[in-house]
Amino acid sequence: MSFFIGRDREARRSYGFDEISLVPSLTTIDIDDVDTSTKIGNTEMKIPFLASAMDGVVDVRFAVSFGKLGGIAVLNLDGVQTRYENPEEILEKIRTVCQNKKGGTEVIQKIYEEPVKEKLISKRVQEIKKGGVRAAVSTIPKNAERYAKIVEEAGGDIFVIQSTVTTAKFISSRQEKVDLKNICNSIKIPTIIGNTVTYGAALELMETGCSGILVGVGPGAACTSRGVLGIGVPQVTAIVDCAAARDFHFKKTGKYVSIIGDGGMITGGDICKAFACGSDAVMIGSGFARAEESPGRGCHWGMATSHKNLPRGTGVYVGLSGKIEEILFGPAKTDDGTQNLVGALKTSMGSLGAKNIKEMNQVEIIIAPEIKHEGKILQKMQGVGMCK
Repeated sequence: MSFFIGRDREARRSYGFDEISLVPSLTTIDIDDVDTSTKIGNTEMKIPFLASAMDGVVDVRFAVSFGKLGGIAVLNLDGVQTRYENPEEILEKIRTVCQNKKGGTEVIQKIYEEPVKEKLISKRVQEIKKGGVRAAVSTIPKNAERYAKIVEEAGGDIFVIQSTVTTAKFISSRQEKVDLKNICNSIKIPTIIGNTVTYGAALELMETGCSGILVGVGPGAACTSRGVLGIGVPQVTAIVDCAAARDFHFKKTGKYVSIIGDGGMITGGDICKAFACGSDAVMIGSGFARAEESPGRGCHWGMATSHKNLPRGTGVYVGLSGKIEEILFGPAKTDDGTQNLVGALKTSMGSLGAKNIKEMNQVEIIIAPEIKHEGKILQKMQGVGMCK
């Protein structure tokens, strides 16, 4: 539905996670009978969670720990792990400025001036593989063609091409166009492309032959794109629109391209809503930056924080809440929905009568902007539970 925002100018209403709620079903299902597995291309996942390709979230150690729990953690090939042979000292500098909240952007910009060393790309992929899990990595479009072969030869399992906004059509008078279709067809491992938020752009990206689409522009906890650039679409509307493109593409071609909701999810409830809107999997940054195994140790910074001309990310301190296993599977020590995310998803699915992720995509959604506040006056007054 569109509304006039001024003379002869219409704007479409869009929705975020806090504005909707999921409606319980006529049938409920035992959570032990709920299946939370998913697939991206031919890659099967026991749980539908990816960890964001952010330097404060994923390093080799985290990727191995996360992979052994059934998810896939994506390593940033444009970050400190491939710029520095021994990045721990560098990470400590970033952690210090993030906690002090002073001069973080300038320090991060300086650190990321060090060039990426291609030998470290192979090394990091092989280190993750030695841990007995799948190796997923991410890079920006302009580096994608060069890095794709290196990753494949090193034994990588998933290749992610990611930027603030990625489209199949790119116009430039000074740069060669990145041929996304050629990259997807030239390597044998699944390719995920992002980020996007619209039906049309998602549909055109799917025609490149990719296996997954990342959905989300600006919702992340450490992202400032919406403030710096004024762009973005709230995640509920973005995921619904891109899921519609997936379904149309599947009917037209017979190829299923996974929708991955990326960013803006803080609690289990947000994650459940992302699946109800059409996600096949979700990618989370700040929630996993809280894990004791994370390289940021509770510090989290945006992927574009290091941009030398126009940073579109910041450093935030999210703190540590427990081990990654507790965050994913519990037992939860917090009452605000930030731990036991898989348990929350399974319980929600059971209450909604959804046996699997595809059935979760079809549950009833209502517009309910007061749903998180109704009856919660004491929690709000005391700053506990849902009102921390």
